[in-house]
Amino acid sequence: MNRAILTVIMLLLLPLATFADNGRVSVREAIDLALERNHLLKAADYERQSAAHEVSASRSRYFPRVFLEESAAASNAPTRVFMMKLDEGRFSQNDFAPSSLNHPDAYHDFRTALSLEMPLLDFTIGKGAGMAGKEEEARSLTLESRRQEIASKVYAAFLEIRRAKAYLAAAQQALVDAQEHQRLAVVRSEAGVGLRSDELRARTFLAEIEQQNITANNELVLAKLRLSLVTGGDAGEPLDITDEVDALDVTLDMAELKRLARLERPDLKAMEKGAEKAALGVAMARSAYLPTIYASASYQLNDNTTPFGRDNDSWSVGATLRWELFDGMRRRNEVGKTVALEKAAAEYVTDYRQEVDFQVVEGFLRSQEVAKRLEVARHAVVDADESVRLLEKRFQNSLATMVELLDAQMALNKARANLVEMENQRARAAVTIYRAAGIFLQEVKK
Repeated sequence: MNRAILTVIMLLLLPLATFADNGRVSVREAIDLALERNHLLKAADYERQSAAHEVSASRSRYFPRVFLEESAAASNAPTRVFMMKLDEGRFSQNDFAPSSLNHPDAYHDFRTALSLEMPLLDFTIGKGAGMAGKEEEARSLTLESRRQEIASKVYAAFLEIRRAKAYLAAAQQALVDAQEHQRLAVVRSEAGVGLRSDELRARTFLAEIEQQNITANNELVLAKLRLSLVTGGDAGEPLDITDEVDALDVTLDMAELKRLARLERPDLKAMEKGAEKAALGVAMARSAYLPTIYASASYQLNDNTTPFGRDNDSWSVGATLRWELFDGMRRRNEVGKTVALEKAAAEYVTDYRQEVDFQVVEGFLRSQEVAKRLEVARHAVVDADESVRLLEKRFQNSLATMVELLDAQMALNKARANLVEMENQRARAAVTIYRAAGIFLQEVKK
């Protein structure tokens, strides 16, 4: 039995152990880790559980409430002493004497009561339970929205690592190019055909590129730490990626994306649940105008000297109808308040639906824009690379200056960095579109 339990535990811990061993994860593995360990997701789940308990608490008002009471009293008030003796069954003929009735001695009573109260008709209970149910549904949708958000953050962290690695590769290539430019400047200076100023300028340029390499290295480390953080890892533990992240393909048109957003966006549906809850609030406020009927029952023990003792017992059952006829316009104002809140909730939903449509349109247009800019960036790298190659030959033949060569190199470095940024933006644009449509988690896990 112990061996079986140990085997199960090892199987459960195996994926985490694998991640810990190599410190590298794929996109799906990282998303699974985040959905399991992210603290914001855990907090949202606890809020959903809290709402579920509130539903149960609201529905519990349909059930009877049972109380057990034990009270002790001492008095020499005539009416109190009279009732104590009656409840205890100790009343005698002598107690009718005027002196005993008017000036009784101090008397004690221990009262034990088991009582029950149960609603027979109360419209506010159902409305309150309905409002709690809408809140639970909204919390569940908020949890799903948080899952989509965390998954997109994981994907964005992956893209950031890819971007940092690409920047580092570009910086390292720039470093190689700068070192070659410096070598050429030194060779020409030593051969007496170059200027000392060209050598110094090339060295200064090389120092700038070395600083960029330091920054690129730090950016990569921070990107790995960010991925670890969003997946719920310990602070200071970097997490690397095992594969390149391919940009998601957007195959849906704008109309379909808008339709999906109206159906799938969990944050929009949560807001709609809030509007439904507000409508139930109006119904609950109006139900306060209706009467309530409650049943009650009680079994009572009374004793003169002993707690929970029994000199005498008694019981009672009954029902109470309560109908508040006038309350100083309190209920009318409560209804007016809830109606205003319902209208406000409806306006918020309408506004957010329009915002969701705008987000889809904006994401779609930005995606098309980035695709075109990416194509331009690719051509810019090719052109800048060719420009450096030509100027390097001209510099070797004393037909171009070091300033021109380094300017061309700086343009190439900028074009490479811009290409990296455009590739990253293209991937982010797809994330933005699917997040706007509310289907990112489904798409990324295909």
